[in-house]
Amino acid sequence: MKKVLLVSAIALFGAVNAQTFGVKAGMNISNLSNSEDTKALVGFHAGLFMNAPLAANFSIQPEVLYNTKGAKSDGMDLSLHLDYISVPVMFQYNATPQFYLEAGPEFSFMINSKAKAGGVSADVDELVEKFDIGLGLGAGYYFTPNIGVSARYVAGFSDVVKNNPDDAVKNGVFQIGLAYKFSK
Repeated sequence: MKKVLLVSAIALFGAVNAQTFGVKAGMNISNLSNSEDTKALVGFHAGLFMNAPLAANFSIQPEVLYNTKGAKSDGMDLSLHLDYISVPVMFQYNATPQFYLEAGPEFSFMINSKAKAGGVSADVDELVEKFDIGLGLGAGYYFTPNIGVSARYVAGFSDVVKNNPDDAVKNGVFQIGLAYKFSK
């Protein structure tokens, strides 16, 4: 029994020690589906991540991000700004030590929603859903062991509008950013 506990403790220490933590930030280009008269809204994302190896070429990377999404009207001075705390869980295939491909779910929790027209903004929290789920697909490259770039597209599955009798309005966001891994 003592040997099993010792081996388990060593394995757990190795797994924790193999994890890498970091920060990331970048630009979001978002829009809403089923909105013919909208165009992309530029925003940002920023947050923390942990990368843990699962096998020789595979790892899992959960993240916690502040994410801005939304859209703006094509013809009028009107925009919808949706702020989320997002938790993507990316499964990564490390094609080389520097280059990876990733895919996984993203769970987003609404923290703020505003409609802006002209210079006036108004809360629209009662009109939008508080939870959004999507699927992210992306890639990244590390120039050094600590500094890299990433690109990801997240397609939303949830209707953003509460009690929507029409076709679902879903988030879609393209993200590009920088990542910094802390040294061990």
